[in-house]
Amino acid sequence: MSRVPGSTPVGVARSIPPLEIQQPRRCGWCSADPLYVAYHDEEWGVPSHDDRHLFEMLILEGAQAGLSWITILRKRQNYREAFDNFDVKRVARYTPARIDKLLANPGIVRNRLKVGAAIVNAQALLRIQDEFGSLDRFVWQFVGAKPRQNAWPSFRDAPARTVESDALSEALLERGCKFVGATIMYAFMQAVGMVNDHEIGCHRHWPVRALQGPSRRSL
Repeated sequence: MSRVPGSTPVGVARSIPPLEIQQPRRCGWCSADPLYVAYHDEEWGVPSHDDRHLFEMLILEGAQAGLSWITILRKRQNYREAFDNFDVKRVARYTPARIDKLLANPGIVRNRLKVGAAIVNAQALLRIQDEFGSLDRFVWQFVGAKPRQNAWPSFRDAPARTVESDALSEALLERGCKFVGATIMYAFMQAVGMVNDHEIGCHRHWPVRALQGPSRRSL
């Protein structure tokens, strides 16, 4: 059988190399870990107005202090189970015996100060809800009820704290909350979409920028 050199004979199937799936560009802090990718693509920076979710992120950001965020993401489901799916009324009623049970739970960060802070913060948030109607209304007032839109070339350009996170931290501290320093509060604001800090070249920057109202996420 004559054929052009390098060609495939008639009737012989060619082996076609698989196409490489090009990943969309993400913020530089996002690793290839599937938990990180899902969190980055589906949740981080999306405006949240759900009190349960806001309470969850407040506690998780505090728990992350001194640790990596991926450590908290890997324990997140355990936290939801251990803290009654972050039902603020239930957490506010936790007894010393319940705290001891939490400290024996290997699925969460077993730090007495952080666990104790979750209960103290829940109690403070109940007072905030009574005063402002919701935790949502309280926290979003610090950005004028509208997400702040940034356009950083790199995540490293974003600040560690801002005037707004300083004010939010101070207000929470005055109400008895713990593990709510200005840096932790800025991370919280990024997480719940009070600021859009997706890098300008990230595939999520513009979709998140378009979200000005309440999120439709089901949590």
